Amino acid sequence: MITAVIALMIAFAPAATAATPSPSPSPENFVNSISGFLRNEGKPLEGVKITAKGQGFEGSATSAANGAWEIGVPSKGSYEVTLDEASLPEGIKLADGQQNPRTITFTETSNQGTIFAFGKGIVVQQQDFGQNLLNRLVAGLSFGLLLALAAVGLSLIFGTTGLTNFAHSEMVTMGAVLVFAFNAIGMPFWLAILLAIVGGGLFGYVQDAALWKPLRRRGTGLVPMMIVSIGLALAVRYTILFFFGGATQQLPFAQSADIQLGPISISPNNLWSLLISAVVIAIVGIVLLKTRLGKATRAVADNPALAAASGIDVDGVIRIVWVTGGILASLGGILWAYYRPGVTFDMGQQILLLIFAGVTLGGLGTVFGALIGSVVVGIFVELTTVFGLAADLKYVGALFIMIVVLLFRPQGILGRRERVG
Repeated sequence: MITAVIALMIAFAPAATAATPSPSPSPENFVNSISGFLRNEGKPLEGVKITAKGQGFEGSATSAANGAWEIGVPSKGSYEVTLDEASLPEGIKLADGQQNPRTITFTETSNQGTIFAFGKGIVVQQQDFGQNLLNRLVAGLSFGLLLALAAVGLSLIFGTTGLTNFAHSEMVTMGAVLVFAFNAIGMPFWLAILLAIVGGGLFGYVQDAALWKPLRRRGTGLVPMMIVSIGLALAVRYTILFFFGGATQQLPFAQSADIQLGPISISPNNLWSLLISAVVIAIVGIVLLKTRLGKATRAVADNPALAAASGIDVDGVIRIVWVTGGILASLGGILWAYYRPGVTFDMGQQILLLIFAGVTLGGLGTVFGALIGSVVVGIFVELTTVFGLAADLKYVGALFIMIVVLLFRPQGILGRRERVG
């Protein structure tokens, strides 16, 4: 039933994909790919040739009418990417300081993007260590806060139901996919975002009403329910793949030049992500601390039986928590699509372990612990590359820190001992 609802929610995704010009495909049909968008002063550059060479492979692509290009590669690793400057339109050249060719190394994703900057008077400069450290710190804070949006919802669900929900990753993916689909069929961008967030809340509502509430009433154990959530995650993920496709798509305004705020260089998308995440998390915190609903939610999380005996509608509170979790996860997914950048069918699964790391590090079932843990994870992920850790290992480093902290404080930063086990 749930997958049928998902199919209806994104049934127009094929039309959305068709409405957006596709990049020139590579002759090889590989799962992994290198891609990007070529734009000069906001205008796409068509017909520019890009070549990728490495791992015993060489392939090329030509940018499409929307400036998109994509080269399929046989395996992850390092590739030398070269833009053929002779194929650029007359009068357009790469910005001073651009590396061409440049080396691209895959991280945890199946698609690795790269951006070539163009324009007169634009100079790409190498940053010194201090400036790079400050920029990575701000980027890590932005990444950590968008992780916190999803982690707070996951923590609320765990706190009120005890369920470790592996399908939360698909709630993250849903937000970005719905924005792309709604925007591609002609809806205004702001309306597409609003409807995607509502769709995320609806997804959470349907999950609880159709699946989790009946299982709770039957007295199903938490381990079987966790296994069900894994199956649900796979079903939803490949339903999205069927309708949306496996290609990486871009949301509007995904590519933008960095802006300078004093000594900090940050993209407008990351700045908006940081501000939006901070405001939304602050609102959630105020609701939990100051309103009757928040007090009821905390009561259910502490002791559901006692809360029910006190007259609290436990099922109603849990239903609201699922809707809230879906909304927060969808918003986090939209911001993640801009941070990467790009929308893929498995984008939520790519950061699921980091979301779990934030929740576990902060303290299972504690909302503010999830916030602190996610920020720690986000900042650590970004700072590790400054100190020489390979980009492929930065997410591994965050998980390692989580393990080390939990060895000395098993309940997490803000958790209580009785909540573990």
